[in-house]
Amino acid sequence: MTTRIYLVRHGATVLSAEDRFAGMTNVPLSDAGRDQVRRLSARLKEDRISAFYASPMDRTIETARILAAPHEKDVIPREGLREINHGRWEEKTRAEVERLYPEEYARWEADPFSFAPEGGESGLAVTARALPTLLEIVAAHTGEHVLIASHKATIRLLISSLLGFDARTYRDRLDQSPASLNILDFRDPSKARLTLFNDTSHYSGSDSAVPSEPSARLSKWWDAPKS
Repeated sequence: MTTRIYLVRHGATVLSAEDRFAGMTNVPLSDAGRDQVRRLSARLKEDRISAFYASPMDRTIETARILAAPHEKDVIPREGLREINHGRWEEKTRAEVERLYPEEYARWEADPFSFAPEGGESGLAVTARALPTLLEIVAAHTGEHVLIASHKATIRLLISSLLGFDARTYRDRLDQSPASLNILDFRDPSKARLTLFNDTSHYSGSDSAVPSEPSARLSKWWDAPKS
């Protein structure tokens, strides 16, 4: 039997719009973020989703509650699904971090999986808590459809691990837009198939599921001008 996981990034926030590090900063959805999530809710309202899980942060709980409302389900918070902790970088813009902590930022750009800023987490640490949480949910809902609301880095790290990517380059290889939908199908907790990735067609104004081309806020390599 196939277990389907709808893996959703929370909607936009004021801090995400300003490109600030906000892993452990408890910021709510912006009005634009709520609109994005409501559109996704309308898209999924007829799907047979039997359970809803979320990171315990306000922005993910609110996202999951909006999505769960048409299904009359409660949201179950799971600590392992929370976002990466950026330590002393929290609430600062990338430009501010690069200016204040140039050595840390350079090491993080080179290997965000193994390196963590002062007071923060590495991608490896996030994977070590998030992946067992996801697989526990899969094992508990065999043959069901389950929605999980989580965060940009956490989702990318989970997908990297499940598909066997080199997670040291997850920021270069994978993106997650606000309120984007990913679908993972599991035949058992050890084998996952990525069926849909970073889809925003519910609010992007397009009838297709093709996302826009990468533009900004990915990694330094992606954002740098190309000759």
